[in-house]
Amino acid sequence: MSGRSPEQGKRTPTTTKGAQRRAALLDAAEKILFESGYGELTMRAVAATAQTRLGHVQYYFPSRTDLIAAVLRRTLDRSLDRLAPLFADAAEHTPPDTEGLIRQLLAEHDDPRLVRVYAELWALAGRDEAVAAVTRTFYGEYQDHVAGFLRARNPALPDTVCQARARVFTVLIEGASLFRSGIAAHRTEEADAELINTAGALLD
Repeated sequence: MSGRSPEQGKRTPTTTKGAQRRAALLDAAEKILFESGYGELTMRAVAATAQTRLGHVQYYFPSRTDLIAAVLRRTLDRSLDRLAPLFADAAEHTPPDTEGLIRQLLAEHDDPRLVRVYAELWALAGRDEAVAAVTRTFYGEYQDHVAGFLRARNPALPDTVCQARARVFTVLIEGASLFRSGIAAHRTEEADAELINTAGALLD
């Protein structure tokens, strides 16, 4: 995969039908990524899964890099759509429901397919700048949600402290997925309790 931007070379559909066709191709690519992994995610495999011509896939995604970056971006956007309301809802409680928030964030790890996609994402980001850019954008937005929660809870907290705590919190929660999903280890109640306490202290 090249280091080009995921936006370069990508054709943006200008019609509803074009958007639907592009979404169908991303559905096919996501299915392959979830079920078989990055190694099987080829342009021909997407065409076969979507039951369309290879040229049709190449029209919307001229390169494999464009295709992979687009499917990862969509998967990550959906994660943010799920996570953003959690921070807003938790902040509305008096006092803020930090434990409930953390448990809901950890519940994302319950989907083994999603955890595998994240593991693939991290591995790819180390080799491809286009995927790394998608990854940085996602985690930057994730971190912003955490920092916003901290500011709402403690307006006097300096921005540099908010950002630092938000980054460490994100590292804890996201890194924990490897150790709670069976990839690097299996979850235990004792470890989860320590994780929740440690992450919660960052939000105080």
